Amino acid sequence: MRSFHHRRTSCRACDGERLMPFLNLGRQPLANAFLESPDEFAREAFYPLEVYFCENCSLVQLLDVVDPDVLFRDYIYVTGTSETMATHNAAYAHTVRDLLNLMSSDLVVEVASNDGSLLRQFQKLGVRTLGVEPARNLAAVARAGGIETVDHFFSSDTARAVRESHGAAKAVIANNVLAHVDDTRDFLCGARHLLASDGLLVFEVPYVAELLDRLEYDTIYHEHLCYFSVMALRKLCESAGLSIMRIDRVPVHGGSLRVYAGLQPTHAAAVASFIDVEGEMGLHSPLRYRKFAADVEKSRLLLRKMVCGLRTQGRTVAAYGAPAKGNTLLNYCGIDASIISYTVDRNERKVGLYTPGMHIPVRPVSVLEESQPDDVLILAWNFAGEIMKQQAGYRAQGGRFITPVPEPVVH
Repeated sequence: MRSFHHRRTSCRACDGERLMPFLNLGRQPLANAFLESPDEFAREAFYPLEVYFCENCSLVQLLDVVDPDVLFRDYIYVTGTSETMATHNAAYAHTVRDLLNLMSSDLVVEVASNDGSLLRQFQKLGVRTLGVEPARNLAAVARAGGIETVDHFFSSDTARAVRESHGAAKAVIANNVLAHVDDTRDFLCGARHLLASDGLLVFEVPYVAELLDRLEYDTIYHEHLCYFSVMALRKLCESAGLSIMRIDRVPVHGGSLRVYAGLQPTHAAAVASFIDVEGEMGLHSPLRYRKFAADVEKSRLLLRKMVCGLRTQGRTVAAYGAPAKGNTLLNYCGIDASIISYTVDRNERKVGLYTPGMHIPVRPVSVLEESQPDDVLILAWNFAGEIMKQQAGYRAQGGRFITPVPEPVVH
């Protein structure tokens, strides 16, 4: 019988075995494995969710790996549903176009291109595009929208096939996908092989400094195998023959790094500066991660106390959003449908389903004003500003919002 789970024994970046466990979020369901009916509740699969720090290279990572075919072949997260991400993508495309002076003959390849939202922005600028997306359902959506897309996992073999069929890429874009890959070095080697000699790999990853400072423990789930510092990224890029020429801090997904890497012989001076600051912040020390784990437990207790207290007072509590991060938070905190009666989401693929583990029904956003719960926990807190602006009608009728991290706050 095929196993859908295996456990690593060495670091993805340096092959070291000095791996310190520092945060155990328990056995959890897959964060995007929504359920269609209560009949499925008893058959749910749960996997260990424990986080490790490599004392050799500082890479923060999961060692328990779930088969990517299970995680990504039929994917429910869609990038095109958020106004925040639409604005981000438009600015992103202009930045890369201007930096590389992209022409109509140049090729931009996006790995994990989802529904094609970002590539569509490059198309508007007159640039040739290709998406590589393993989720067959999303690849079909992208193709229907005019974005040429191949439905494959990206690897060095995929990169060779794409280069042979489409030529070298002036830019390879990889947003929020590097953390999803077990063989990180092969992924980066593939990107290097696909690049033109003057091209750039541009990728965004959530920054481990933000994870620690903002207590974003809910961004930890089985899809996210790595949580990157610049020190760890430098090691990984060097192992693939790439050098980092620029790093931008960007606000999306709770605070991310946008890294520009190419075939030049040395890293930019900014890389060493980043690493020095990380050292001052304690990002290369096990002590910082142990403190994070203690703070996470305090945050969990505070949130449970608040929402359970609201229910004891007779207040009705719902939630906004059904993101993967929300499912980590709900399962770790033990907040189920007896506490939160429902959550709402703009992603039609999730409406009518139940959240994994805690089995909270997902309803359309319109339900919020129709039922007017007393309090709404924003699970998609990275879009909290956008959500509260959109739901001005709910707030005008006396509704309150709660953001859960780093500690619960009522708005």
